[in-house]
Amino acid sequence: MAQWQSSEHELAERDIDAFLEQNQQKELLRFVAVGSVDDGKSTLIGRLLHDTKGVYEDQLADASDAAQGGIDFARITDGLKSEREQGITIDVAYRYFSTPKRKFIIADTPGHVQYTRNMATGASTANVAIILIDARLGVQKQSRRHAYIASLLGIPHLLVAVNKMDLVGFAESRFVEIRAELVAFAEHLGFRDLTFIPISALDGDNVVERSERTPWHVGGTLLEFLETVEITRDRNSRDFRYPVQLALRPNLNYRGFAGQIASGAIRRGERVLLLPSGVTTTIKAIDTYGGAIERAFSPMSVILRFEDEVDCGRGDMVVCPDNLPHVARHVEAMVVWMADKPLDTQKSYFIKHTTRYVRANIEAVEWLVDLETLEHRPAATMALNDIGRVRLTCHQPLYFDAYTDNRATGAFVIIDSLTNNTVGAGMILEPPSTVSAEGEVEPFEELTRRKTKPATEVSPTERAERLRQRGSVVWLTGLPAAGKSTIAYALERRLFDLGFLAHVLDPDDVRYSSDRGAAAPELFGDRSLAAVAARFRDTGLITICAVVSGSRASREEARTTVGADDFFEVYISTPEAVCRQRDHRGIYAGAESGRFPEVEGVHRPYEAPTEADLVLPLDRIGVDEAVERLVELLEERRALSFDR
Repeated sequence: MAQWQSSEHELAERDIDAFLEQNQQKELLRFVAVGSVDDGKSTLIGRLLHDTKGVYEDQLADASDAAQGGIDFARITDGLKSEREQGITIDVAYRYFSTPKRKFIIADTPGHVQYTRNMATGASTANVAIILIDARLGVQKQSRRHAYIASLLGIPHLLVAVNKMDLVGFAESRFVEIRAELVAFAEHLGFRDLTFIPISALDGDNVVERSERTPWHVGGTLLEFLETVEITRDRNSRDFRYPVQLALRPNLNYRGFAGQIASGAIRRGERVLLLPSGVTTTIKAIDTYGGAIERAFSPMSVILRFEDEVDCGRGDMVVCPDNLPHVARHVEAMVVWMADKPLDTQKSYFIKHTTRYVRANIEAVEWLVDLETLEHRPAATMALNDIGRVRLTCHQPLYFDAYTDNRATGAFVIIDSLTNNTVGAGMILEPPSTVSAEGEVEPFEELTRRKTKPATEVSPTERAERLRQRGSVVWLTGLPAAGKSTIAYALERRLFDLGFLAHVLDPDDVRYSSDRGAAAPELFGDRSLAAVAARFRDTGLITICAVVSGSRASREEARTTVGADDFFEVYISTPEAVCRQRDHRGIYAGAESGRFPEVEGVHRPYEAPTEADLVLPLDRIGVDEAVERLVELLEERRALSFDR
């Protein structure tokens, strides 16, 4: 047993309280192990735990490999049955150990690209990222991918452990070659420092003890790096940010506000500003479980009491008046999508930012990162494990810092507003400008008060999944008495019998624009009808409009109003002679051939469609066949979803 392990063991036996107090005062370092599949992440962590006496006896017995007469170090962390069967890491495994200098939390993360969300979860709070590289294979795509993600998540220190050096004869030239390649790649990733150590996780070379097989390595061991790497500068001690978690009022004489200091420090007697109210006050007292203190700093959990009676509650933020965060509703962020269900830009989500829940719309996906090449590619949505840049609009302002400046106030999670499942994690890239078009800086009070119009919580995609249909508009056009209304109501009946929701929108029920006496009055009629139909479409209904719509321009206007993907132009091509025979309302009375009274008192020629989605010659086919053709059209264009 090492000397330091022996001394700690003796202290624990002699004075357990002193041992616990000593352990409590140690600095905590979190690190994550990443890398390609089979690079030896789990073996390295198992070796590290074993050599620092951080493995329990039952774990050691479970990891013993009788066939090889030794220990399978990977079994110490790969605890899932499926992991052991496949010989890979799937879930994030957390392990704990300590030395006299520090306490450590290890996250062993998956290497497969399909488990990117797991890797991001494990790395989100790490101080150090350890990337393992197989000395035989060198820098792989997965190695570059994980280095990129570690940089994206703001991990300041990168340790590259070139593993399996025993399989390349501990050749210094191979180590130097790998180091040069990764240094060139990581040059623009933003790590604070980059360290390389040659190791053999299986044999323990340069893991805890220095190896005699690498006399050319002038650096220390992996454990020595973890014990000595400077992490105090990683915390943001410049910007005081205190998100209020809870208002405490146990009695009439006490009113405090509990929370964890996200960054910076505060003293009793300092002036502070409260967001969103903008009210300033003075710190009267800083309370803790052990009593009042004069000064508190991140990441302490404390209770602040103010000199003044102020309006403050959960979700508010306490800051210094001369050091304000950014206040804005529009933000751009990098997002890791963690849900099986893709991102839906047509619905609103909840944003959990510090202690606040704010409804937000993800306006657009600017691009996604190709996780194989790390190039940017355009996209309209995000799927599971995708990483990309998005634009968000929050319904209330956020109080934030850029993620690169403050991980605590620059990070957020995205929550589905219907299921309450966490679907994404975001890192705010840069604050939007608060300068108006006239060049004036918008007032702080205006930014904090401004709200946006609430958006629907149910998107068209969700309605379509529930109803088994996509909201659509079937636009039946043709000469008067061509049979449009007959087809419209027959289609409504047929769709209902098939289990779908449809309705006929009668033009007579739509109040046309008062401009019906203009040069082209039919444009206003069709536009108004299309606008109403589009509203019904938004509810998920299939809206059937039977209208003459004799102008190509008016039909194009209707298509634009509804949207081309949801608009089905169907031409009822009954000849005029047949229409005149069917005319029982005197529509054609006094009208010349080829002209008809589309609007009362106005006679115009009918402009037949040239590119209709469907043509129905009702002089040659019956109503039933026409309806079946319409149903087939809707199915082909994915407006209907049959359970077949």
